[in-house]
Amino acid sequence: MFTSLIPERPLLISPTLAATIGLEEAVLLHVLSELVLRQPGELRQQRQFFVVNPTQLQEAMPFWSWPDIQRVQASLQTLGLLLVEGTTPGSNSYWVAINQSPTNIRSPQPVAPSKPIPPAPSANSFAPNSRNQGSAQPLPVSWRPDPTVFLQCAQRNIPREFVDNAVVPFTLYHRERGKTHYSWQRAFLTWVIADWEKQRSTQSAKTYDSAMSSAWLPSEEALSILEHGGISHNFIEAAVPEFILYWKEKGTVTSEWNSRFIAHVRRQWESYRHALENDNTPRPIPLNFTPDPACYDVLAMANIDVEFADALLKEFVLYWRDRNEIHRSWNTKFLQFVKFRWAQQGQAGQSLLDKFTDRSWAE
Repeated sequence: MFTSLIPERPLLISPTLAATIGLEEAVLLHVLSELVLRQPGELRQQRQFFVVNPTQLQEAMPFWSWPDIQRVQASLQTLGLLLVEGTTPGSNSYWVAINQSPTNIRSPQPVAPSKPIPPAPSANSFAPNSRNQGSAQPLPVSWRPDPTVFLQCAQRNIPREFVDNAVVPFTLYHRERGKTHYSWQRAFLTWVIADWEKQRSTQSAKTYDSAMSSAWLPSEEALSILEHGGISHNFIEAAVPEFILYWKEKGTVTSEWNSRFIAHVRRQWESYRHALENDNTPRPIPLNFTPDPACYDVLAMANIDVEFADALLKEFVLYWRDRNEIHRSWNTKFLQFVKFRWAQQGQAGQSLLDKFTDRSWAE
């Protein structure tokens, strides 16, 4: 008799089967077995196939969405308990068979030959041994994961190495506590999935701090942000060595090097543009050339000592007077020269002769 709380025929699920193959899988398998009884079906190689469609399955299981049903159905196929074949092209219906020999075989209908169907795995194949079926048992000493477990983990993109590494902690944990279970294969699969999800969540939330390295370079995204802001690529490149040198000496550890570099270059660029706006006439370098105060502001933002820059001033003037070239901005040339010499301080493995004969900064 149905009551207002149970207005329809209830689903009857075997506890042992649910513990062996999973609760969701057991529910879908039960529903399909009920549908088999309502249809004549078609016998193919000792398997009774019948036609189902999404609407029919969702009406039978309104507590699941269609993607949920597809997911559980795929799990049953992986376990070898369900066979699925397509029907007429363009139709959303398909053939389904529970992978076991029918108990009552009547006259089989002739059908086209198909690939041999493998025998269905029994519940025992997912348990430590046949004696454990129907009762919870301790974890056997010789227990190992079933191949089906590795397959299900692979379908969830869990690496084989991760699964192998989980065996020892899983067995130690349950043996030390004397745990019992209906299906150790299912228990292990649940353990691995939970551990994998926990690791992924930890990795996604974790920020990786690092110290500044001599090989550090700004990311493509950082370069794109600066260049889209109208900053010269050469100006950005010239700022890298001084940035590295400063933070290596500071010994700071952070995960925000690109953000710091963007802020560093932007500050320098604004002062650099200010210097350009006030120095536009091409001319030879004066004998008494003195850098604009804005140059020292830019150098200060690059953490370059004023004394270091002043010590290079005579060498800079002498070099350009000997070349007798004219330029629109001697302040810009002086900035490039000082930054270049400052960066050379942090370059290991370069001889003094190389350092003082390198004129690439003047190009």
